[in-house]
Amino acid sequence: MPDQKDCSGIAALSICEAILLAMSDHKLLPEHEIAGILRDAAATHENAVGTAKEMETHRAVAGLILRIADGGSVLRQV
Repeated sequence: MPDQKDCSGIAALSICEAILLAMSDHKLLPEHEIAGILRDAAATHENAVGTAKEMETHRAVAGLILRIADGGSVLRQV
């Protein structure tokens, strides 16, 4: 059985990505604003501090967010 934490993270990512795509589709926010939100979220993780293990996780999270911001859905790759 998959780790509950992994399942929670993937579910949260899926929901957030779907919301951002819907906001774009319905013209609630322009694509550049959505990309800015994602880049800000990535920057939070890029600038995080912690143990070596925590930093590795933050770098991985930032990388996933930036892949979404660059127009690629990471959900199809999870």
